[in-house]
Amino acid sequence: MKPAAFDYVVPRTVPEAVEALGDSGREAQVLAGGQSLILEMHLERVHPGLVVDINRLPALDEMRVYDHSLRVGALVRHQVFESPRAVPGPLGTLFSRAVVNIAHPPIRARGTMVGSFAWAHPASEWCAIGVALDADVELHGPDGAREVAARDYFHGPYRTARRPEELITSVRYPLLGDDTGVGFLEHRRTHFCFAQVAVAAALAIGDGVIREARIGLVNCADRPVRARAAEQLLTGAEAGPLPVGHRIPEGHPFARAGRTAAAEDASPVAEPYADLEYRRQAIAVLVARTLSQAAADQRSRAAAGKGDPP
Repeated sequence: MKPAAFDYVVPRTVPEAVEALGDSGREAQVLAGGQSLILEMHLERVHPGLVVDINRLPALDEMRVYDHSLRVGALVRHQVFESPRAVPGPLGTLFSRAVVNIAHPPIRARGTMVGSFAWAHPASEWCAIGVALDADVELHGPDGAREVAARDYFHGPYRTARRPEELITSVRYPLLGDDTGVGFLEHRRTHFCFAQVAVAAALAIGDGVIREARIGLVNCADRPVRARAAEQLLTGAEAGPLPVGHRIPEGHPFARAGRTAAAEDASPVAEPYADLEYRRQAIAVLVARTLSQAAADQRSRAAAGKGDPP
């Protein structure tokens, strides 16, 4: 199938891109990696009157580390994050564990992290990480720049706080401390499917006690979810050694957090290959295993005596 006819512009600056989005007088779509947009256009599920190609905006193809945050530009490709050393400390490890679950190498070579925020699919790994870590989404529009917290940015499947005339220029993440361990695990029916559930976790641990927990749930509601009830249960709990892959005892804080996340934080719906009971069980198990992975990561960092990925 071929897409319907559309106009096409290639702005050279961010203001030009914003002007094109605001002056089109019809539905406009932004093209960065195009790994979702082009497919939807060919399937005739999206019919833009104008496509604004931002690939000639070098200012958006940058990733910068500040004192306490990381700013990822709109043209930074998924594959950049495959190396844990692309980003300092535990955040780089978390990104590298998540990114390998995104589609296949050719798609990771073209698709972008910020594009995932723009598309807002409930099964997006990046979106759940952004919500869990309190990331901010930077948008530019006719009235200038503004930032929207990730927790307020997502309004549902493919629906966000971005206005039609605005361009997402970057996503900004807080850096994670060296006392933090991270984990990311994903469960899907086949390698070619979206995740039935995925979990991102970050645990700040001192003297064997969890000081702060952050848990992001993928495809567990109509938007990315931060599992706050499970996080609250974990705060102050002991994080004893649990080898990754071993069965977690029912009474362990990680197992209890998994059940809490499935019962209180998630809002899954039944699917043809996964009824509601199955999906809640998958959430509970994967949360517990991801927390175990994060705790093991923190112990490894503590043993190494530095924040670099082991």
